[in-house]
Amino acid sequence: MGTARSDARSTNLEGVIRMKHLRSSLALVALLGVGTAAAVAQPAGYTGPGSQQPAAHGSYSGPSSAPLMTVKQLLDEGRDDQHARVQGRLVSYDGDERYTLEDDTGRITVEIDDKDFPRGQTVSAEQRVELLGELDKGRNKVEFEVERMILVN
Repeated sequence: MGTARSDARSTNLEGVIRMKHLRSSLALVALLGVGTAAAVAQPAGYTGPGSQQPAAHGSYSGPSSAPLMTVKQLLDEGRDDQHARVQGRLVSYDGDERYTLEDDTGRITVEIDDKDFPRGQTVSAEQRVELLGELDKGRNKVEFEVERMILVN
């Protein structure tokens, strides 16, 4: 009889432990579900010209130590991996995040990720922009990899 009572207590204790474990697991699943839903509901970031979806990140808007250069200066004097700023107009979209930037001195191919466009603003071919980035100068290609774009009035 002592063994039957001991077995019943043991089974009851195991049941209580399982219930607590189940409650903890369900609470964790519920929290993860809420966190995932919140992450999905947040904007994914800027998706290119014309998108009205704001980016999920901020940016620095103060002065830069990178020199302001013309396209001609970049092409003639720029070094590989040099940080610089250049102003002009994006006169064409060339596919795969590549655009042509033009200023009064020439044209250069620029690579701009969707997230680097000003959030919630359309950039037209007439709009002057300032690009902050890094020159990628190889044997067969020269392009400017943009890290930030600012609309110029």
